[in-house]
Amino acid sequence: MVKVLFVCLGNICRSPMAEAVFSEKVKKAGLEDRIKIDSAGTGDWHVGNPPHEGTQDILRKNNIGSDGLKARQVKENDLTEYDYIIGMDAENIGHLTRMKGLKDSGEVARLLDFTEDGEDDVPDPYFTGNFDYVYELVEKGCERLLDYIREKEGLQS
Repeated sequence: MVKVLFVCLGNICRSPMAEAVFSEKVKKAGLEDRIKIDSAGTGDWHVGNPPHEGTQDILRKNNIGSDGLKARQVKENDLTEYDYIIGMDAENIGHLTRMKGLKDSGEVARLLDFTEDGEDDVPDPYFTGNFDYVYELVEKGCERLLDYIREKEGLQS
């Protein structure tokens, strides 16, 4: 089982959006029994809360469910439990790298590292309000991430 963890600041906007979008892509590829997906935040402000209303709205608009998603904080053991730890921006990657220290962990990368659009960070719509743009970036990043994982792990539908 390949395990993927999406990480952002509070786990109410970007990372649950990525979790839901990636889950939908994995399901459409017929790989839901071979890839486990979760999300977490580096901070603890929103633990237990559902995704932000803006995230829920954009997911609903694109026919992607978000039922059952609840914010949680990333834990140290997540770094060894998950094969791919995907941060939304450089700040998240910095936090994860400090947590990781010298320990062996899964592959840590930014979501947009898998695209070739010149973008580095997925902006936080909690502050910008631009959930449509963030969805476009997440959608493209998740598509490329799934391609990468399928090739690296030899996963076929």
